[in-house]
Amino acid sequence: MKPNSGAAQKARAVDRQRRKVLKLIAAGGAGVITSPWTFQSSRAAPKTIKIGQITPETGPIAAFGEPSKWVADAVSKFLGDGIVVAGEKHRVEILNRDSQSNPNRASEVAAQLINNDRVDIMIASSTGDTTNPVADQCELAGVPCVTSDDPWQSWFFGRKGDPKKGFEWTYHFFWGFDMAANMFAEMWLTLPGSNKIAGVMLTNDPDGIAASDPVRGLPATIKSHGFDVHYLGLYPPLADDFTAQITQLKNLNADIACGIFNPPQFAIFWTQCAQQGYRPKIVTPPKALLFPTAVEALGDRGAGMSTEVWWSHHHPFKSGLTGETAQQYCDAYEKASGKQWTQPLGFKHANLEVAIDVLKRAKKLDAASIRDAIAQTDYQSIVGPITWKGGPTNPVPNVCTTPLVGGQWEKGTKWKYDLNIVFNGSAPNIPLDRPFSAIQYS
Repeated sequence: MKPNSGAAQKARAVDRQRRKVLKLIAAGGAGVITSPWTFQSSRAAPKTIKIGQITPETGPIAAFGEPSKWVADAVSKFLGDGIVVAGEKHRVEILNRDSQSNPNRASEVAAQLINNDRVDIMIASSTGDTTNPVADQCELAGVPCVTSDDPWQSWFFGRKGDPKKGFEWTYHFFWGFDMAANMFAEMWLTLPGSNKIAGVMLTNDPDGIAASDPVRGLPATIKSHGFDVHYLGLYPPLADDFTAQITQLKNLNADIACGIFNPPQFAIFWTQCAQQGYRPKIVTPPKALLFPTAVEALGDRGAGMSTEVWWSHHHPFKSGLTGETAQQYCDAYEKASGKQWTQPLGFKHANLEVAIDVLKRAKKLDAASIRDAIAQTDYQSIVGPITWKGGPTNPVPNVCTTPLVGGQWEKGTKWKYDLNIVFNGSAPNIPLDRPFSAIQYS
């Protein structure tokens, strides 16, 4: 090969390039050299799991959803960098949405979470105005869904559920109207001196309609305990005049007033009772007086009001996720928020607990596997045992009942009013604070 031939020049160019590459390697500059397969060999990051959460944070029933964001933030912090599903670790994102106490809005945000955010599992809570439209959207779209904090008959029969079939994608845990009616009646029977005449009025909404069932509803069940029950009918959810109902209660000489109310409507009703001279011995309005703020709105006339208690700081359960007891969880909430604990606090946490337990047990991260994991749930939550595997706590498919006891508000020490457990015949493992007593009028 001649020194100046084309072939010789080409060889020298190749040699120079080879020496240049070797120098780059020796100098640590090899990092700038890439090959076409460098990025192809790295694995894609695991999918982020999305949990949709819908509760009412504004509107007439906002008190039910008030702790939702705090609960979601606390659970997110506890989960840290994620959970393991089917052998792979995934980050978890909780997408919290406000139903605005409106069933149409609840349905709308559920559709957005399903179609736009592509949630892997949906949770929702706080009355049939939230749980039912969300569950309906999930059932239609084939999205696994777990709801709570709505009497199960309102959720199941309010959605045209068939006890022989149940639902495919949607599951629920909470107590039922039959449990509440039995508990109320048994609690009232512990008070001597009542004439056992009870007037019952109900809201014209999913909860009230379900509670009015002539066989399974509130009036029929209370009557079966020997009470003289007078059903005063359905009234508009935003009613502001209860003169007709109060007149009937006075004419009946009813010692007991019972009815489903939203908190603002009960405040109106109880004010009008005072104005019209109706002074019953027992007032037990389901749904209306679950929250300290609702009782405080009654001024000094909140003491002695009785209510259903589905969860409290005294409940003997702890979170299967964090290990916190009910008392510890209430203490943490009060310290962080400066507000008194409320009953929905426990169920908001339990809803997320159950969803996370389900995801951890899913064989794959797909809708069918998550749904199957829900059906096989057998879990110890902060509100008690949750299972859909069959047994006494499953009155119909897709429903799990939770414990229910009776409570009564009295003037408090740290807070304006305290909620005491005054009847536990339906759940003896939940400790009593004191016996049930009649309302004292000044």
